Amino acid sequence: MSTHPIHIRRAVLGDAAAFARTMGHPDVLANLMQLPYTSEALWQARLTDILAPGKTDLMLVAELPDAHGDPQVVANAGLHPAGPALRRRHAMSLGMAVHPDAQGQGVGRALMQSLCDWAEHWGQVLRIELTVFVDNARAIALYERFGFRQEGRHVGYALRGGRYIDVFSMARLHPDPPRLGGPDQA
Repeated sequence: MSTHPIHIRRAVLGDAAAFARTMGHPDVLANLMQLPYTSEALWQARLTDILAPGKTDLMLVAELPDAHGDPQVVANAGLHPAGPALRRRHAMSLGMAVHPDAQGQGVGRALMQSLCDWAEHWGQVLRIELTVFVDNARAIALYERFGFRQEGRHVGYALRGGRYIDVFSMARLHPDPPRLGGPDQA
């Protein structure tokens, strides 16, 4: 657990280098559905698209103080529309990456709490979906703590290091979906 406060905020274009650093780290890359040799320019382009007006993605970063006390982006997480179909607007897919230097310090938990809060109270999200490699026990445990349940196993789902690896499909349903009315309405 970190002794420093974790600061969560929306991502900005200036975070592209931090995304490349985290997503390109070999220990992180092995658990993502990303390709190696990521670059700042690639993440600049992706963030430009994600942050464009009218987009409904939520992209967050977590910051911890560096050795000089300055905030440094150490992780990112996002909720992305499951697709353009009207009947799937209630669902979003989740992705997350935490730099190895920040793992085990509550950063993933802080990001998950922020994503779930946004989904439940602001985003009109009934269902959050994700896939996770079956051997990523740490991530699976985090997701389960936030109410995600395994819905299936996809055999040979993704190529990782020259081998096809299975993933679990997991989802979390809103624990108390919104309904009509407030405290002063019957």
